[in-house]
Amino acid sequence: MRIGFIGDIVGKPGRLMLKRHLKRLQQEHFIDFTIANYENASHGFGLTEKNCIELLGYGIDMMTGGNHSFDKKEILKLFDTYPLIRPVNYPEETEGEGLFKTTVLGNEIAIINLMGHYTMPMVDNPFTMIRKVVEELKQKGIKHIIIDMHAEATSEKQALLHMLKEDVSAIFGTHTHVATDDLQVIDGCCYVTDVGLTGCRDGVIGMKSDVPVKRFLSGIGGHFDIPDTCKAILQMVVFELDDEGQCIAAKKIKIYDNQPKIVTKAWME
Repeated sequence: MRIGFIGDIVGKPGRLMLKRHLKRLQQEHFIDFTIANYENASHGFGLTEKNCIELLGYGIDMMTGGNHSFDKKEILKLFDTYPLIRPVNYPEETEGEGLFKTTVLGNEIAIINLMGHYTMPMVDNPFTMIRKVVEELKQKGIKHIIIDMHAEATSEKQALLHMLKEDVSAIFGTHTHVATDDLQVIDGCCYVTDVGLTGCRDGVIGMKSDVPVKRFLSGIGGHFDIPDTCKAILQMVVFELDDEGQCIAAKKIKIYDNQPKIVTKAWME
């Protein structure tokens, strides 16, 4: 089966890029199931029901979150209605689930949303928790396990790879919005430290540059905002899994505005 993974969708520019390109990419690359990260989809902070329905209509099958999952309080009522999850290591009392299970082409797959520690909200230890979650899934016979590791620190993401590379199908880093050039398949596990944003590419992490620049110059912050007009990018990973849950091929797809797509194959270890 072939699965597409899209990192942080940032505001209207990101949503429009998916509207323009996603269904065509799904057809061209024979994608059977598409995952995306929603936490910045509604004007950069959280997700509204309107935008949730919009994104699912563009061809996304389910969505993961992160530290901005709860910025729009209406999401509390969306978890029971739409295929959305939030980081699994939030406290048990937190609304929503951190694990999504479904069947694709006869194979049961599990998608886990996990959040790192560095500069993130207070959550349970991601490393001890994910080990237990993965063990329980494998005991149930689930071989196709995909993790969205939403973290600031690259070291946390790389450590997770070496801890779980023999036990899971894929680990995708999200949160920084800045794509890394390390897409690889190692021991049957697809990995990239950060998929990168889908949204504005000519600002700072998908936002207008004025407030971040002022903050770095003066120490005075402000509200980050999405530009009304900008140059945009779509970034996604397409990877193929065999019946045993092993990744056998992967590639990164980038589209700048309406230019022809750029496809880069993963390094196979």
